[in-house]
Amino acid sequence: MTRLVLVRHGETDWNRQGRWQGQSDTPLNDTGRAQAAAMAESQRGLPLAAIYSSDLRRATETAAALAAVSGAPIHRDPRLREISLGAWEGMLFDDIRRRDGDQLDRLRREPARGRAPGGESPAEVLNRVRAVLADIARDHPADRVAVVSHGLALAALKVHLLGLPLDVVWDHEPANATPEEYDLEAR
Repeated sequence: MTRLVLVRHGETDWNRQGRWQGQSDTPLNDTGRAQAAAMAESQRGLPLAAIYSSDLRRATETAAALAAVSGAPIHRDPRLREISLGAWEGMLFDDIRRRDGDQLDRLRREPARGRAPGGESPAEVLNRVRAVLADIARDHPADRVAVVSHGLALAALKVHLLGLPLDVVWDHEPANATPEEYDLEAR
């Protein structure tokens, strides 16, 4: 059975400001780099066969810290990107609420169908990250593997792994640079 270590990237300035990043390619800030280093140090000495990372900079920087202590190779995969938030990327939550409150409520209430203007739904994110899980299970059937990604993308993975409905996805967003382990059973 594959053991997954799910890690959300470290903090960015946009995280600190409350801006919705989506697929915008923002780097880690100083706090995020320190978080990534501390997370990596917490994994030192634990077996790790591979690191699968979103190709966005904040995730690859976090994955690089983990690779530096583990020696595991990094596989960058755009399917692990955060949800595309279209017109909302870079906006503050309160500004989104004022401008598109009904659409925001639908995204939160109906993850299977809700979406930002020009963005994707959480259900679409789940479909693409599940495809990565299938590849990992095939290529690492008995290994411990890290997945470095983003809040909603990892929340979608978590609800899938736990057998929970997508409706609760927003309740499962992980904290920055905090590893969580799960078994990936053949599905």
